[in-house]
Amino acid sequence: MNKGYKEKKVKNKNRWRRAFLMGSFLLLPLISRAARTPLGGQAKAKSKISAGQVFRETLKNGLRVIIVYDPLAPVVTSVVNYEVGSDEVPQGFPGMAHATEHMMFRGSPGISSDQLAEIGADVGGRLNADTQQNLTQYFYTVPSQYLDTVLHIESLRMRAISAKKSSWDKERGAIEQEVSRDLSYPSYVFYMKLLKTLFKGTPYEHDALGTRPSFDKTTSAMLRKFHNDWYGPNNAVLVITGDVNPAKALKTVSRLFGNIPSVQIPKRPDFNFGPVKPSLKNMDTDSPYGMAAVVFRFPGSDSPDYAAAQILSDALSNPRGPLYELQVKGEALFTGFYYQGLPKAGMGFAIAGFPKGANSKKLLKKVNAVLKKELSKGIDPDFIAAAKRREVSSAEFQKNSIEGLAMEWSQAVAGEGRQSPDEDIEAIKKVTPEDVARVAKKYIDFERSASTILTPQPSGKPVSGKGFGGQESFASSSVKAVPLPLWAKKAVESLKIPSLTLHPVVSLLPNGIHLIVESEAISPTVSVSGYILSNSDTEALPGKEGVARVLGELFSYGSKNLNRIAFQKALDDIAADESAGTHFFLNVLSSHFEEGVKLLAENELSPALPKHNFKIIRKEVSDELVGELQSPDYLTERAVDLALYPKTDPILRQATPKTVKALSLNDVKQYYHKVFRPDMTTIVVIGQVDPEQVKTVIARYFGSWKAVGAKPNIDYPIAPTNHFSKINVPDSSRLQDKVILAQTVEMTRLSPDYYALNLGNKILGGAFYASRLSLDLRKKTGLAYSVWSEWDAERTRSMYQIVYGCDPDKVSKARTLTLNDILAMQKKEVSAQELRQGKILLLRSIPLSEESFGDVASRWLYFSRFGLPLDEPERAAKIYVHLKAKDVRQAFSQWLRPKDMAEIVEGPAPK
Repeated sequence: MNKGYKEKKVKNKNRWRRAFLMGSFLLLPLISRAARTPLGGQAKAKSKISAGQVFRETLKNGLRVIIVYDPLAPVVTSVVNYEVGSDEVPQGFPGMAHATEHMMFRGSPGISSDQLAEIGADVGGRLNADTQQNLTQYFYTVPSQYLDTVLHIESLRMRAISAKKSSWDKERGAIEQEVSRDLSYPSYVFYMKLLKTLFKGTPYEHDALGTRPSFDKTTSAMLRKFHNDWYGPNNAVLVITGDVNPAKALKTVSRLFGNIPSVQIPKRPDFNFGPVKPSLKNMDTDSPYGMAAVVFRFPGSDSPDYAAAQILSDALSNPRGPLYELQVKGEALFTGFYYQGLPKAGMGFAIAGFPKGANSKKLLKKVNAVLKKELSKGIDPDFIAAAKRREVSSAEFQKNSIEGLAMEWSQAVAGEGRQSPDEDIEAIKKVTPEDVARVAKKYIDFERSASTILTPQPSGKPVSGKGFGGQESFASSSVKAVPLPLWAKKAVESLKIPSLTLHPVVSLLPNGIHLIVESEAISPTVSVSGYILSNSDTEALPGKEGVARVLGELFSYGSKNLNRIAFQKALDDIAADESAGTHFFLNVLSSHFEEGVKLLAENELSPALPKHNFKIIRKEVSDELVGELQSPDYLTERAVDLALYPKTDPILRQATPKTVKALSLNDVKQYYHKVFRPDMTTIVVIGQVDPEQVKTVIARYFGSWKAVGAKPNIDYPIAPTNHFSKINVPDSSRLQDKVILAQTVEMTRLSPDYYALNLGNKILGGAFYASRLSLDLRKKTGLAYSVWSEWDAERTRSMYQIVYGCDPDKVSKARTLTLNDILAMQKKEVSAQELRQGKILLLRSIPLSEESFGDVASRWLYFSRFGLPLDEPERAAKIYVHLKAKDVRQAFSQWLRPKDMAEIVEGPAPK
């Protein structure tokens, strides 16, 4: 469950080298089409409904219903948007809306928390919730046949929540762990301070997370009252997108929600913004690099200046602009201008990254100077035109995701009060350079700005130990079958193997490129994704560690035919997003497909690799490593590798300032020619294209690419069995410990036992609230907010890990429960219910994996890496269906060694 921080239309247009603030920026998701049957309707071929058609209805009780038909995959997304968030909470209880969101998963009259978890696992989809300042959202993405089931759940939750004292006492522990986790991130603390500075004295001065003291004072009765006050149909918008029969869905919504009474919505708070006083705040960060930021109060989405402010933000971040030029000159590690718009106001901020030890105040002055100069001379009209083209094209890409489309409609209608997302696009189309100049002058006011500098601080040295302490013994609770309501039981009782709906055209080009094409006509867009099999740990020459990283940075400097500025101009002219390297991609309108592929091929096959910029990049990477090698995240990752692998293992090779400073441009070019080979490359193309046309275009621009010499070795050696060890990586910024339990596994992705182990892992840690680990660590004890487990199965070896976050005094208890859960699966066969549920999770994931082009491309590239057929999901499903409980127990007994699992803790020393 998420809260608070949600950016609107903030995009990474200048190919940053690293993620900023709360997480990585996501590539636009894209999706696939095939013949299938809409829910309760006729076959798609006979449907008279066109893709993208919108159906609306407002029920008598005020519930607004929006259905967008999108037959990309046999999948549907349902989002219930309640127009309430942290803005409406009582004074002194900033997390009340967030706590109510949590308790929506703890049961309602007519459905218990166990039934909610069971049904969630049985439908096999993605479910979550999100609390923002003005909005709380509950979303499901499931196979289409389960829409009725999801709507039934949401109608019961809209009526009431149980919010029993005993349930809240347990959930309080989990939500307080979430508070500890978020407050352990300096970037989040930075964001919270920005809110306080810009919006002091208004509801925006805090986000939805909440505080431990306020949760300690919160009672279950208070949560029930908050729900009763705000969770009414007349304060909600229900958005449904996907492969659905709209007429039948509307009838279902009317039947389930129509008799829920409206509520008397309380008075909403007033917003009286005072002036922002200039200030400079200094903070420490555990990040390997520092950041300087200047922040301005910007217009909110209610303002007529909203569209122009978005274009201003995009234009200031243009890679051809002066802000990005600081990065090119080596004066900043990264730069950008970002905009988050809340309804009543927003924030715009320019940022620049710097290495440990750099003069941060000097860099902040340079950022300010750039902005002042832009205000003086005016924003380049070409940058404004490029920003508008990109915003318009991004709207087309939104059509390519069932889930993304639902969230876009939800944000536009419930979050911003629009009639549809098209209103935003129409407003953007009308923005003029004069509008941008006026908004820039009005809002980029240095007399009313706040500045912040985050300075990197090193972690303490990792500390090893022999034991994990603690004498507690926690017996793992057995997982029993939960009786379901009749309406749910009928929907989820079948265990059928879904059929794949994609029919890719596969070909092998003469130079060895493996080409996979899926034709899709849902929108006028094309996505190109590529991957070159490579491994810098085995391919870089001794003493040349860091060469792959330097090369990766140099791709952003254009091609031999087009320098950096000209290359970016060419991308801007066709509103294309492109990135080259061992992982490369292109997102472009189908009308510019060939132009985009030409640019991608130039960048990939003939990178400029300019000498002057090489020297700057080499210094930047070297400077970055000074902080990175001392950062807690890096030391934690390295501690895991040191605990699992022998000292001579290639995975332990690390770039250092010394190895990077010794690199020459010739070293980079030699590495490029060794690694970049067509016979180790797979390209996936999905979109509004003809497969033969794609083959012709790819051959035209990639066909001259030739492999030279023997294929390099990219595989790690077989790893010996690791033994138990314990390492604590100190991190003074963390309140909560991040705990990793890991071990080597002497099997590979192609091992026959992979499927039994994967099925067992779903039972152990693969379902929200329904897995053993979630039940024991979160639901029943509140020891951890989140826990997950995964197999990292490679071509020559594997690793298994379990990760959770908890307070230092709970690390030992959580570990004991975790190991007991694994031991239980080795000693006793899982129940028939658990086995069935694990299979359902795996089988239901098949249609969901076709929900976006991004998911499809990633999956096909993954299969190509291991030499697996593209119908692997269907083939694997047949294996999963026939696996028995004894197969899972046997595999867990053979391959998992709980007593050997290394424990790596990042944060305060466990107590």
